[in-house]
Amino acid sequence: MSEVLIVGSVAYDGLKTPYGSTPRTLGGAATYSSLASSLYAKTHIVGVVGEDFHKKDLALLKAKKIGLDGLARAKGKTFFWKGFYKKEDMNIAYTLKTDLNVFATFDPKIPEKDRKIPFLFLANIHPALQYRVTQQMKRPKFILLDTMNLWINIARKELLKVMGKVDLMVLNDQEVKLLTGEAHLKQAARAILKMGPKRVIVKKGEHGAMLIGPEGTFLAPAMPLDRVVDPTGAGDTFAGGFIGYLARQGKVTLDSLKRSIVVGSLTASFTVQELGVKGVAGLSLAKVRARAKEFYRFASLPPVKL
Repeated sequence: MSEVLIVGSVAYDGLKTPYGSTPRTLGGAATYSSLASSLYAKTHIVGVVGEDFHKKDLALLKAKKIGLDGLARAKGKTFFWKGFYKKEDMNIAYTLKTDLNVFATFDPKIPEKDRKIPFLFLANIHPALQYRVTQQMKRPKFILLDTMNLWINIARKELLKVMGKVDLMVLNDQEVKLLTGEAHLKQAARAILKMGPKRVIVKKGEHGAMLIGPEGTFLAPAMPLDRVVDPTGAGDTFAGGFIGYLARQGKVTLDSLKRSIVVGSLTASFTVQELGVKGVAGLSLAKVRARAKEFYRFASLPPVKL
């Protein structure tokens, strides 16, 4: 089994959804994705927290056997985000407050022993920092890249530079259109491939995900759920589950990528059913296997005669 390195934010979130709220709970892209990845592969994170980072949250990461040599503690407070969701459209997060705190001066330093880890996930941080991470690594087998609208708008040059270093980029449908200026998803995804990544995954929320690469297009439906409690971290959980399971397989092929997309989607389906990281933190392989059986019953198609 190969190992995974994740570089990104460890944070606290203040959340309010139609189904619950909390003034302060563990969050951050590296947190969600590492909890997901650790289900399938040995996972290490590089990030920064403040003096206020709670012992119980550190204990949770340690309990999942997540490597924390790259998690720095700096003077000041941990990155904090506060937001809410409306019942009529749970896909939109409304931001009330963002305090970067110690994350404002985050400069990822990869521990020497982690630089040979073969599977790397560059979670959502400034693309200039993501690029600096790639320069510290020693020939990783696979690099997964995430980004967001903010970086597309204000750091496009730096984003394009790091895109040239990665194997796969993951974006949601709005981001892929914004980055390329294309109105149609498939055309936009093909335009992404011309910018550097060998393949791209377009996340479509409750409608699943689409993989586009030199072999063609693969569509994976999402697991139908009765209720979504909190969408926060769903995309990060998807990416963590994806790269963790890809590392578990130990090879990068079209089939292994397809399977990893399904596993990423299944893992994320647990995250959205609880507030904060509770859903993914309480997850086990047995629960994922049980849901996978449900998923394949739902996704299977009878033969069609024409």
